[in-house]
Amino acid sequence: MTETVRSYDRDRSRARARTKEDESTDSPDESLHCPECNGPLATDTEHGETVCDHCGLVVEEDEIDHGPEWRAFDSKEKDQKSRVGAPTTNMMHDKGLSTNIGWQNKDAYGNSLSSRQREKMQRLRTWNERFRTRDSKERNLKQALGEIDRMASALGLPDSVRETASVIYRRALQDDLLPGRSIEGVATAALYAAARQAGTPRSLDEIAAVSRVEKDEIARTYRYVVRELKLEIKPADPEQYVPRFASDLDLSDESERRARQLLQNAKEQGVHSGKSPVGLAAAAVYAASLLTNEKVTQSEVSEVANISEVTIRNRYHELLEAEEQIQLT
Repeated sequence: MTETVRSYDRDRSRARARTKEDESTDSPDESLHCPECNGPLATDTEHGETVCDHCGLVVEEDEIDHGPEWRAFDSKEKDQKSRVGAPTTNMMHDKGLSTNIGWQNKDAYGNSLSSRQREKMQRLRTWNERFRTRDSKERNLKQALGEIDRMASALGLPDSVRETASVIYRRALQDDLLPGRSIEGVATAALYAAARQAGTPRSLDEIAAVSRVEKDEIARTYRYVVRELKLEIKPADPEQYVPRFASDLDLSDESERRARQLLQNAKEQGVHSGKSPVGLAAAAVYAASLLTNEKVTQSEVSEVANISEVTIRNRYHELLEAEEQIQLT
């Protein structure tokens, strides 16, 4: 009797194994093609059904909707109803993964907290901040990323440049390039390199105006970081400065186009070689404003570009001579 039961159990287990093998081999074909006409299947998300495109057979129904339970009809409503957190970012030392306790001393209903609860929340904020920066390396990174964000805001640089600067600083920290150099100096050099890589360069004078370190240290640290990290940065193009200068001086599109043309002529004649791109751009904007009968003084251009009027006058004559050479040929 015992032997009979054992053989019966073995037969049942073998039958189950064969059934599972048949299901595993048949399921891919059934999921891709209709079992009746072998036609392609389409998913109807509105009704939660899988239907054959050829014969209309409903192969599957009452499917599970893995999307949100709410509906949104515009991007603003979608952002309001969405309950996910912010994406990770390199602009924060912990990439935005840690929890931040808000400064408002109110509960979920908007009611003010009692004095005892406020003290408790303040202690929690203190300990939360200590846990977020547990060692000197994280404190270093937090301070540097804060500096990058502050300087980028003062210079009007986009988030993409801040993200790139944060990545450059993280690489410098990882490669141990900070010993012997200040945190602010390396952060400023990273922002200067990121702005040039993104095609939205700022002059060293503009960078130094918002930085906590001197211009010479910024230039020295920038060269060191670029060399050690092997960053590929093209020389600054004078045309990249023209839109910003023209916008600050309220010049027309015609003046901006004329300034670009002057710079292109200067490149053909090789005038731009060895010259400061900021000075060439400022002189081109000044010359274009005169050629289009828009009243702009050298002092106004000098203030916007943060260079001397003497530089503008010298480059201004060189640009006009280059254009005359182009016209003669």
